Parts: sequence; C-alpha cells; structure tokens
Amino acid sequence: MIHLSNIQHSFGKQTLFDDLSFSINTGEKVGLVGRNGHGKSTLIGMMMGNIEPDSGTITKPKGYKIGHLSQHLKFTMPTVLEECSLGLPEGEEYNTWLVEKVLFGLGFAEKDMERSPNEFSGGYQIRMNLAKLLVSSPNMLMLDEPNNYLDIVTIRWLEEFLREWEGEIVLITHDRAFMDNIVTHTVAIHRRKAIKVQGDTDKLYSQINQSEEIYEKTRLNQEKKRKQEEVFIQKFKAKASFASRAQSRVKKLEKQGVMKELEKIEDLELYFNNASFAAKEMVSTQEINFSYDGKTPYLIENFSLSVGSRDRICIIGKNGKGKSTLLKLLAAELEPVSGKISKHPSLKEGYFGQTNKLNLNESNTVTDEIKSADPSCTEAKARTIAGGLMFSDDLALKKVKVLSGGEKSRVLLGKILVAPAHILYLDEPTNHLDMQACDSLIEAIDNFDGSVVMVTHDESHIRAVATKLVVFDNDQVSIYPGGYDDFLEDIGWSDEKN
Repeated sequence: MIHLSNIQHSFGKQTLFDDLSFSINTGEKVGLVGRNGHGKSTLIGMMMGNIEPDSGTITKPKGYKIGHLSQHLKFTMPTVLEECSLGLPEGEEYNTWLVEKVLFGLGFAEKDMERSPNEFSGGYQIRMNLAKLLVSSPNMLMLDEPNNYLDIVTIRWLEEFLREWEGEIVLITHDRAFMDNIVTHTVAIHRRKAIKVQGDTDKLYSQINQSEEIYEKTRLNQEKKRKQEEVFIQKFKAKASFASRAQSRVKKLEKQGVMKELEKIEDLELYFNNASFAAKEMVSTQEINFSYDGKTPYLIENFSLSVGSRDRICIIGKNGKGKSTLLKLLAAELEPVSGKISKHPSLKEGYFGQTNKLNLNESNTVTDEIKSADPSCTEAKARTIAGGLMFSDDLALKKVKVLSGGEKSRVLLGKILVAPAHILYLDEPTNHLDMQACDSLIEAIDNFDGSVVMVTHDESHIRAVATKLVVFDNDQVSIYPGGYDDFLEDIGWSDEKN
C-alpha cells in the first residue's frame, strides 16, 4: 500500500512528473505504462525510496516490505539451491522445497540445484535473482520487465504465479498480453501525471482517448464562445448604455480562464521498405544439421523448411534450444554442418539480431547510421524513422558510441526498416521498445509485402503475426502449419502436459 501525492520531478530540462498522484491499495496488482523516457523506472525508484522527488510525498505503512528484481549479479553460495534459499524470510530458512518449486517453474532442472550459480548464462542468473525475490514473501513485488530473459514456457508459468500472488504488485513490461492477464488496475504516466483505471490497458487507453476527445470538443466550444464574447466587448465597450454589460463579460472571461490546446503526442508509425518479388519460394532448407563444434548430438537435426512469398513464420520455444541459431543459419550468419540452404538469386534480406550491434559505426550519429542502410534514404526520412524509434529531435544526433545497448538495438532496427528487403529475419525485435512502439512494429510487419521469420516469446505477437510455427519443444524441432492458438489446442507445450 503506497500513496503518492503531488509529486513533482524533473530530469535536466525535462519535467517528468507534474502534480502526479495515485495510490496502490491492498491486494491491487498494478500495471505501469507510458512511453520510454517518461519516467516509469524513475517512479519505481521513488516508491522504493532510492530516488527523492523534487516535491510531494510518498507514504507507506511502517514495516511494509517491497521486493524488487535486481539486475546486479553477485553470488556468494556454492550451489543454485543454496543461493536462492538466501531469499527465504527469517524463520523459513529450511523451506527449500518452495525454492525448488520456483526454480523448476523458472526453467531449472533437478540437476541444476547443485551446480554453481556462476556456471549459468546472464539470463539464467537473472532468473536466480527472480527466484530469490519470489520466495522472499514481500508485501509488494516491484517488477521492471521481468520477462526480458524468460522463454515462452517460463513466461506462462510466471504469469500464473503472479495471478495467484496475494500481495500487491507493480509491473512494468512491454508485453501487453502478459500485463493484461495479471493486473487488476493499470496506471499510465501521461502528460506528466498519473491516470489510474480498474482494468487492463485497453480500458485505460480507451478512457484516455475518450477524455481527451471530450476535452478538445469542450475547448473548441469554449474558444468559439470566447470569440463571440470578445466581438461583443469590442463592439459595445465604448457605448455608455452597454459599458457595464461589456465590463461584466470581460470579468467573466478573465474568471473563466483559457483551456490550453493539448500538447501533440506523435503516434509512432513504422514501415518496412519492401522490394517487389515475383517468385513463390524465397528460401528453403533441406535436411540441415548444426552444432557449434560440428559434432553430434546436433543442436538442429535434419531440419527442412520452405519459406514462400508473404509467409509469416514465428520460431518459438525454450531458451538455449536453437531458435536464434536457426535464424542465423537462414540469414547466412552461420553455415550448417551438413544439408543445404537454397535462396532465390535476387533475394534481398534484412536481419535483426542482437550481435549485429557490433557492426554499427560508432562514430556515426543515429540518423547517419540509419541512412547508411539505403543510399536513397533522405535526412528527413531518417529523422522520421529515428523519431518513431524514440530518437526524437536532438536525440537523433547522438553518436552511436554513447548509446546504451537497448538504444543500439533500436538503431539497428531503424536500419532494417529503411533497407529494401524481400524477407526479414527478426530476433526478438520488440525487446527494447515500449508498448506503443511494439504495436507499431507489429502493424509494420503485418503491412510488409515480403516474408517474415521471427523469434519471439511474446504470445500476443505470435498470435498477431504467425501463419506457421517452428516449434522447439521436448528436445525436438517441428513445423506446425497454423497459428498459435491452434497449436496450443492441438499439441501444446510438453512441460504443461506433465
């Protein structure tokens, strides 16, 4: 239970919050939304007491415990189970069964319990921090993008865990479906204030749109009446018989004040630069095998796939099973050990992968780097794309070398957007975007005339995009010739059958 009242806060010249107020009450699970850079993480820092507002008050009950997912990776115990058991509250130190239950849900196996935490990848180490948090029994869970390092099966488990959580939750995520399936309330940071509704993001944004439509109609009506009053005052203020009435209307206008026009918030519009393509088949693989050491057992074995014109293929499954590897094979970033990958000779490909950030020119500005992907790209077009990817105004002139990892990913996405292509290979393209940008990107994929092969863990994006699935599950890779809901009904995930 937290109450924020009249919060004012600025960062440099930017005002983040202006008289922001809202409460989180007993049992509420609150989704916190807003554009990137509008202060969601700052607000979490304030609620945790790590950041002081310029003015205003934040109150919470004495002894109220807030648990926050730490990105800091430092482990002191020799095994995963012992490390994660450190999260158990005082008096429950021996309830390691609960720790094991959470770790299994987060994708760890029985054999992992006795392994060293330092043997695992960064993504799995973040999961250990999440396990410590979930077993610590705080009054409130504060979760900032908790599913960034989780695969689709683990996200489904976490969603169910959080739905059953009895305390309060504050959740930031770009995964709208994940948020909507958990929260009881949604709060938007909008025009530097907080707007809270009971319900999901659809209800929130519908209410915001409706309120702003009413405001604008009222403002225009007031403006029209004001002009009529001003005409009357101008016409009759010099006439003695009307002077008092004119003066009365002057006072009325002064008392009424002026409704300001709402500051325009640009809708993000992203478009891929599709090139025309006449052939029916773009790419095909015949019985390809791959492992990183070239030896068996293969990570990908005897895999065949045909990518036709305007196909929408989503590659889904657990982490570490070969999804990104398959995408790299299709994009010729890797070569198969055996088998064949055939491509149409005139095929133009666009590949968005996390390792591609290494190919960015560090001395270029954001717009220069976007322009470098297509000689016909103008400065104006590059600035428009940069703005759509949240590099508006002077941010588009920042050098690549000073950008964060997430910002570099958005620059890379800008290069893919501008370069003409017949087929797009996209590896988690929405990871560093806010909800509005995610929606715009999925719409751009839908409008793209070429084909798309995409790795994603976001179930709403799979539902929106996929007409065919490549599924990594139960140590096998298979092709499902349909959409995601049909796959869940027909086959489903092996872990959820046990």
